[in-house]
Amino acid sequence: MSAEKILKLEELRAYYRVLKGDVKALDGVSLHVKRGEILGVAGESGCGKSTLANTLILRKRPLQHISGKALFLGKDLMTMPEEEFRKMRFRQISIIPQYALDALSPTKKIRTFITDMAHEHEIETNAAFFGKVAERFAMVNLDQNVLNKYPIELSGGMKQRVVMIISTLMNPDLVIADEITSALDVSSQRFAATMLMELRDQGIIGSAIFITHDISILYQVADRLLIMYAGHVVETGPVEELIQNPRHPYTQALIRSLPKVGAQITEERLEGIKGTPPELLDIGSGCRFRFRCPYQTEKCLQTPETTHINENHSLACWHFEEIGSERVG
Repeated sequence: MSAEKILKLEELRAYYRVLKGDVKALDGVSLHVKRGEILGVAGESGCGKSTLANTLILRKRPLQHISGKALFLGKDLMTMPEEEFRKMRFRQISIIPQYALDALSPTKKIRTFITDMAHEHEIETNAAFFGKVAERFAMVNLDQNVLNKYPIELSGGMKQRVVMIISTLMNPDLVIADEITSALDVSSQRFAATMLMELRDQGIIGSAIFITHDISILYQVADRLLIMYAGHVVETGPVEELIQNPRHPYTQALIRSLPKVGAQITEERLEGIKGTPPELLDIGSGCRFRFRCPYQTEKCLQTPETTHINENHSLACWHFEEIGSERVG
């Protein structure tokens, strides 16, 4: 029996309404997240990854929902009254923000942040509550005296861990981790990524969407991968299958850009992706990767249909059968 889908997006569109028109940052995205899984979302800067997170959690102008559904535990987040969603935020769906190191006001102690969030959700901040906080801090190697410190007194890695604990303190069903490793050193990146797995494995969080440009991190922690390009989903499938057997030209190019273990610079150089992502203000129809794709034809002027290679692996490319796969490693 397949796992329950706790989140299901159906042709979700969210645009940035600016003076020149609509920036189609999220343009017909469909995906699902199963209970208990970590879905990795990858792609270059500007592909729509963080817009996806912001659309689900907190839409601020100029970002606006245009059409489509985001069904979370059977309820559409896009039409939900703000008061209902406010009560759900952090309890059932939460986010570890992209700029976590700047998410904490320098004028408040960590204890104040946690107390304010608890009171927002009518939770009593008694000894038992802060006992739970201390246990969570211990999980991420933080002493409980951190509660009495200001953010400026903490290192970048410590602040990241504090934000992770605050965002998951209420045991949410779904956590969106938005570029949580981007401003950290290598050891802190690994700790943050594996911590997300541990929170899931211990049942503290139900599922997670892990958004990052770094596929190598997702390879270690994600169950499935979803590759985005210019506001579209181009390929999705089990992490091992997509890394070892990518079928979309963009996914293949991303994999080729990763450094290989043991490879010497004199033997093999990294390959970048030629060109730049398209302007999303007036993008029109067609495959959005065609401007940079070596396999483009006139057919690519039409928007490709999503094809299911098997039950779990799908992609949107007119020529994937001709191109074939590229085994990596």
